[in-house]
Amino acid sequence: MTMIRENIIDSALITRHKSKLIIAAKIAIAGGLLIYLINQVNFNAIINAIKDADIFFILAALLLLVLNINLQYLKWKVVCTNVLGINERKRVLASLFYGFSAGSFTPGRIGEYFGRALSFKDKPVSDVAVAAFVDKTISLLVITFIGALSSILFLHFYYHVTFFITASLFIFVFALSYIFLFLVFNPSIWKNSVISKIKSTKRLAFLVEKLSALKKIDKNTVYKVAAISVLFFICMLLQYVLLVSAFSHHFDLLNYLWVGILIFFAKSIIPPVSIGDLGIREGASVFFISFIGENGSIGFNASIFLFLINILIPAVIGMFLLFQKDND
Repeated sequence: MTMIRENIIDSALITRHKSKLIIAAKIAIAGGLLIYLINQVNFNAIINAIKDADIFFILAALLLLVLNINLQYLKWKVVCTNVLGINERKRVLASLFYGFSAGSFTPGRIGEYFGRALSFKDKPVSDVAVAAFVDKTISLLVITFIGALSSILFLHFYYHVTFFITASLFIFVFALSYIFLFLVFNPSIWKNSVISKIKSTKRLAFLVEKLSALKKIDKNTVYKVAAISVLFFICMLLQYVLLVSAFSHHFDLLNYLWVGILIFFAKSIIPPVSIGDLGIREGASVFFISFIGENGSIGFNASIFLFLINILIPAVIGMFLLFQKDND
């Protein structure tokens, strides 16, 4: 009886401390986001840019945010169902928005991995972080593959790289992608080498247990998340096209799509050292937009508004949700 009583007391203490940590995390996320908004966002500049832009295109890009978030929700729900065994709509959606808030003011949006865990109090933070890593990594691979091919074409047409080099680079990208997919869908190959090596290293042995959630990922999950990631990427590209059109006052779908792919690819491969990727995306937008004859300011404004719509608005919504009554 004494042992049972001690276990009950220990469980109560753990629950109490966990609740305090969650409250502290909510306050930290809200405080960080508010400080970030005050110091980084020049609302006067945004208002002035809107005055000279085509409002119709900006509103269209804003409306696509609904589709953008829905696609992210579908991706995250597929992963949560498979890895965490959670498919409750409210919890999954709340987790997604908590991640938006926590990731908005952290370099590389690293806070998103742990922010998503706030909605899943009954799950280890490491499992949620692994699930978020799977979600983000598959999307990143989709962008990297499409972006790499577009970059090769960019080098060919604008830097006059020979056809032989262009073809060789295409073959290299496809071969590398095939090898990677082969390893992903044949886990026994890397499990027998990489996992066994980690297990034999005392300092890294704990990682095997922390990454055990990866065992639940199957081919169907990867296919589903990859397919949704392609749609998600197309949605972001269309938002960028609409925003460039808003500031350039004309519509050039193919060129704007191409520039958008190159921007997202550049943002993906450049180390995420800035908060919310600010500066990287804007610099890439200014650089690539000039190659199709547009003014650099058009690319800069389009990129800033893309950041405002896709990152700051969801982050602010997530901040308010953090302080609502828990429905877990």
